[in-house]
Amino acid sequence: MNIPRIYAYSDERFPNCLKVGYTTLTAEERVRQQTEAVKMPKQTWRIELDELAIRNDGTFFTDHEIHRGLQRMGVVREKGEWFRCSVELLKACITYEKTGQYDTDASRYHSFAMRPEQQRAVMMTAAYFNKNRPAGGHIPHFLWNAKMRFGKTFAAYQLAKTMGWKHLLVITFKPAVVNAWREDLTKHIDFKGWQFVSQSEIDTSPEQIDKQRPYVYFGSFQDLLGKDRTTEGIKEQNQWIHQTHWDCVIFDEYHFGAWREKAQDLFGDPKTATEIERQLKKEYEDYRTEAKTIEEEEGNDISFVEDFDEEALPITTNHYLYLSGTPFRALQNGDFLEDQIFSWTYTDEQQAKEQWQGDNNPYLSLPKMQMMLYKLPQKVEEMAEKGDKDEFDLNVFFKAEGKGKHATFKYQTAVQGWLNFIKGQFLDANETELKADIYAPMPFSDVELLRNLQHTFWFLPNVSACDAMENLLKANVFFKNYKIINCSGTKAGIGEEALKRMEQQMDDPIRSESITLSCGKLTTGVSVPAWSGIFVLRSLTSPETYFQSIFRVQTPWVLKNPNNTSPNREEILKTLCYVFDFAPDRALKQIDQYCGQLTMNSEISREQAVAEFIHFLPVLYYEGGRLDAINAQDILDKIIVGTTANQLVRRWESNLLVNVDTLTLSRLINNAEAMAALESIEDFRSLRDDLTAVISKSEKIKKAKKEAAEKREKPDKKITGEEKEYNKKRTEIQKKLRKLATRIPYFMYLTTYREETFYDVVRRLEPELFKRVTGLTQQQFELLASLGVFNKGLMNDAVYKFKRYEDESFVVL
Repeated sequence: MNIPRIYAYSDERFPNCLKVGYTTLTAEERVRQQTEAVKMPKQTWRIELDELAIRNDGTFFTDHEIHRGLQRMGVVREKGEWFRCSVELLKACITYEKTGQYDTDASRYHSFAMRPEQQRAVMMTAAYFNKNRPAGGHIPHFLWNAKMRFGKTFAAYQLAKTMGWKHLLVITFKPAVVNAWREDLTKHIDFKGWQFVSQSEIDTSPEQIDKQRPYVYFGSFQDLLGKDRTTEGIKEQNQWIHQTHWDCVIFDEYHFGAWREKAQDLFGDPKTATEIERQLKKEYEDYRTEAKTIEEEEGNDISFVEDFDEEALPITTNHYLYLSGTPFRALQNGDFLEDQIFSWTYTDEQQAKEQWQGDNNPYLSLPKMQMMLYKLPQKVEEMAEKGDKDEFDLNVFFKAEGKGKHATFKYQTAVQGWLNFIKGQFLDANETELKADIYAPMPFSDVELLRNLQHTFWFLPNVSACDAMENLLKANVFFKNYKIINCSGTKAGIGEEALKRMEQQMDDPIRSESITLSCGKLTTGVSVPAWSGIFVLRSLTSPETYFQSIFRVQTPWVLKNPNNTSPNREEILKTLCYVFDFAPDRALKQIDQYCGQLTMNSEISREQAVAEFIHFLPVLYYEGGRLDAINAQDILDKIIVGTTANQLVRRWESNLLVNVDTLTLSRLINNAEAMAALESIEDFRSLRDDLTAVISKSEKIKKAKKEAAEKREKPDKKITGEEKEYNKKRTEIQKKLRKLATRIPYFMYLTTYREETFYDVVRRLEPELFKRVTGLTQQQFELLASLGVFNKGLMNDAVYKFKRYEDESFVVL
């Protein structure tokens, strides 16, 4: 049977027009029949569209229906089958014919369905929201921990449809992502009738909203939380937002919110903090400072995040949905329970790609990543000073002075040595490779790597370093064919403008080579398909920043309709992409942290998680002239080096292991079994009274803060006093619960088993010993963890590291 098709082609001789026809041949055969009658010195036509002429109910249609549909849409018919219209408008017309959903709005030409993981996210979230309705001032929360290219905007809108929502408020830290939110709502047929509202001139304005139809308002944290400069209150243009009751508030790029000042409460009173507490707080502050520095380079003021508290926002809603590809801090803090999280990670994505059965694999264009870790030759490292911790530091190594054409590296000779090293030209007589004739591939010397690294992104410490690197590369003969694009500082633009300027400087990516230099710009929320490698040349410590940055190079690079005759054919130009890191131990710690969030609510061990991760993201480690693949055990062995038994035990003394926020305490007091278990212990005899007092004060403080936020005033001194009393009582409860958590390592030491996960500890092994050591049964302890009282994620990590240390001790013995 010949399959009916609608095809369309353009021709240079008829600009801005499409020839729309019907055939039962292939589109190419039919077009050649029509065009070969007139001999031309070159091919002037290009097939733009080739689709089945079959409605969703199985009946056929011809080009006549499409011609009539185009004319109904107001398209000018030039002559015969030639129409003055765009491919998108033609696609919309065909979509309407297939679905029967005719509309005067000619912009909706997408009709794709959700992928399996998007369906799971929507079903899981809808089930949670339907089960947990707003009650007692508590608004249900849900987190999508989904890496970039999951399709969060499309899936979020499908969730709105499933839930029957009509009013959505999307608040983002990255205003540049507006295009994705706009396009999915206005271009897909599933969201017919919805309005996209923002302050942008090209969108519906708040004054133009048709209240009888559903709508999405898109705004930034900066705008919605900003003050009116004259009145110091809510901006007049945002008054209606605060007066509207929203079906759902969606926080996009939520990982930025997790760095807020409020999170520092987790570390307790500095005066009584333990050594591990101070260490964790220092680590947290370093992460925050790093995030701030990078965002300021992007031109983003993140000072408003310091005071961000969704519960105190002068906005009312029935649901909160949080979206982030790297919510490490929120997961580590225990902000969400197991049934409040949907995850879609790099491992999940690559597994789906590998296991797909049949044609049309939707994951095929997503390239596999490979991490290349290089320990620099000692002679190169010794050319520069060491960092604060008396060890090699990339920020020190690439330290630069001056600006623009006058910028130079402080250790210019060392950096030149590094450039020679990545070109495979650094000769060191002490290197093993000279003695054993071993060849280790370098980024700019290995033929295979060179072929795959046409366009790379170099992430440097600051603007001066970017300027100095630009000067050095332009003076180096080897890099003369590479376009050096310096995307740093104010000269490079801010946000979306920075991306536009970079793209304008990059020549045709298929026929050119480039190196983009940045110290913060283009590291989040943007896609540059041609990038196939990132050089991490700064001492990043935050896993959020690290993985947001390296995943930039995993954007698919696909050439559509490569021969101009197959509009549905795609040629994948990038199947592999690379991460080059010259601080290997730092990179391994980042892998461990990434895999740690995969096992937070899982029974699989950390080693299993790391093994799965590096199956899809192989890690090669260069040292002493050799470049070898390393396995999960190697990675974890390197990370545990230098850790003492005392340090591991002190991890159990951290306030982070127990959650005493109001929501958790409310869940606890409302669970009779959990309360009975704790009240059987002497320390918790007055627990019910303590919890009631804390929850009551919390509600009172929250109400006062919300009222103050609406007026843009500071809470009065009375409330500040109440808050001090509340924090004191809450700290007492926290201290008692933490004492319970500290009993776990003692149980692990006494038991004959070698536990690898939190679930191993509470899986009913040696129950009598557990009860004697902790005062609780294993079932009771697990119940408290399921309520969020104990942070399962951090306990999982502490259990594994303790087990790993025990294993190493036995090896020594």
